[in-house]
Amino acid sequence: MKIAHLSDLHVSGRRDRRQLEDLDRMFDHLNTAGFDHLVISGDLSNTANSGDWGVVKEKLEKHGRYHWEKTTVIAGNHDLINLEEEMRFYNALNPLPLLRKKAFDRKLANFCRYFRELITGEEGGSPIYPFVKIINYPSVRIAIAAFNSVFPWYPADNPLGARGEVDQKQLDAFSSESLLSTLRECFVIGLCHHAYRVYGTDSLIDQAFDWTMELKNRDEFLDLMMALHAKLVLHGHFHRFQSYMVKDLTFINGGSFRIMPKQYSELIVDGQGGFTQRFIMLP
Repeated sequence: MKIAHLSDLHVSGRRDRRQLEDLDRMFDHLNTAGFDHLVISGDLSNTANSGDWGVVKEKLEKHGRYHWEKTTVIAGNHDLINLEEEMRFYNALNPLPLLRKKAFDRKLANFCRYFRELITGEEGGSPIYPFVKIINYPSVRIAIAAFNSVFPWYPADNPLGARGEVDQKQLDAFSSESLLSTLRECFVIGLCHHAYRVYGTDSLIDQAFDWTMELKNRDEFLDLMMALHAKLVLHGHFHRFQSYMVKDLTFINGGSFRIMPKQYSELIVDGQGGFTQRFIMLP
């Protein structure tokens, strides 16, 4: 089966006609090329505007992809954090971080409700992260384990709103032996927005940039992926199309559709537990 992976759309409203045309072109291509599933690993919006989510939803509906078995989306930091709003004088000096956390949780809940059908597969149910989507294909059973890795904005710990964390509640949600047993029968794909690796160099400038973009508890997340026997992890956030290995686990960065609207990642999963991946450029 074939999976297409896009990330970091950064939609900027309905007046951005060029990007809307780019989305139509990409979704047309994916349908023509026979992709079974599409994964969008966050940052659908550029400024946490729910109207931008609506643009993406309408495009998915137009091209017949707004279905549980055809598309999976997760939130990115630009979907949940409006940096300009957070850095206003009142918010920046607000001594009550719990109030900001509650506002952040409401925004995440709104995102989940908005894309409820792609999370629960139906209009009912309680859409919440993490979630597991198991899809049976003739030759392979796919499990997508999706996590929210967006960390709330804080003046000291997350001043640019770009650091990430998969909180402990999400990690603990996978402690059930019955769930672990079910996933052992699947080709498991982890999914989050933040990158495990950004630069990772000895350069002080790059290290400072890494800090602003990092997944804070990346090793705990990696340990969980290993425990789930995941084959690979899809993510975005750091706008670079790349594939890299960490402890025999493949991480695939979906780059940025906003910057490179003709490029995407193709993943082909076979029936023997193997896969191939490549980055494709549209004509």
